[in-house]
Amino acid sequence: MKYSLKQLAVFDAVASQESVSAAARKLSMTQSAVSMSLSQFENVLDRPLFTRQGNRLTLSHWGRWLRPKAKRLLQDAQQIQLGLHDQQLISGNLTLCSSQTAAEHILPNLISKIDSDFPELRIELMVENTDHVIQRLLNHECDLGIVEGRNDDSRINQKKLIDDHLVVFTNPHHPYAKLDVVSLAQLEQAKWVIREMGAGTRRIFDGAVHGLIENINVWKVYESVPVLKAMVKNGFYLGCLPYLDVAQEVENGQLVILPTPQLDMKRSLSFVWRKDAGENPLRDCILAEARRLIDHHEKQKGKTSVHLSYP
Repeated sequence: MKYSLKQLAVFDAVASQESVSAAARKLSMTQSAVSMSLSQFENVLDRPLFTRQGNRLTLSHWGRWLRPKAKRLLQDAQQIQLGLHDQQLISGNLTLCSSQTAAEHILPNLISKIDSDFPELRIELMVENTDHVIQRLLNHECDLGIVEGRNDDSRINQKKLIDDHLVVFTNPHHPYAKLDVVSLAQLEQAKWVIREMGAGTRRIFDGAVHGLIENINVWKVYESVPVLKAMVKNGFYLGCLPYLDVAQEVENGQLVILPTPQLDMKRSLSFVWRKDAGENPLRDCILAEARRLIDHHEKQKGKTSVHLSYP
């Protein structure tokens, strides 16, 4: 074979960092050694793997084609090394990128369980909105994602984790708080504080009101769920979030869920990963443990999903 695993690792690091100097720091190598290794690799392949844009190195057509294949080879090499040294095969690092709802309400229990049962598996967690999770997957910045709602990108595999739904809420002093039913006309007249474009929650909300309400009065948009809830608690606004995100405030009387029977805001939370990622025992372990955790809660509590308790 004319190329080495070390050259593959250098290529992957430069692709990840978009910089030779940053890749050198990541690999604990000198910048000149990284440059030489990358140059030799391109010479062997007789293909340019990067194009330079200012101070950044971006993948060429050939580099984008090679990237997932290189990552699979590096993952397989790691598993071979662990097996030859009699180490646990479920060991190593996996980067998980999750939407806010799953990160706050599902992943703490899941990661704690994995830490207990698979101490050599280290999960690095990033929290983003759904669009950014997909983008990080496509950019090879994470190995596994959790998103809200449906994903239609043909490059992504999707496996449902749990069912969920959104609720419209306000504070107890809002004029709508005592209504038996809130009409579409009343929803149109209200001031709304909602999630940003690109969030799975926003996509479900926009889809639910489409064709029913002509103009939603979006007063403020926030990426932060705590900030959004604080605005609704302290002002005369309506908000829309997953029930999981407002359950505690509803229970202690700080927020009120409004009856909006004309809005269908059911959704699901799902694992997602690149179709070209190949086999990954660490990813398979997390998916299996998540399924066992949810099945356990269904059995214990007789509900359809973990920690969900709808009014």
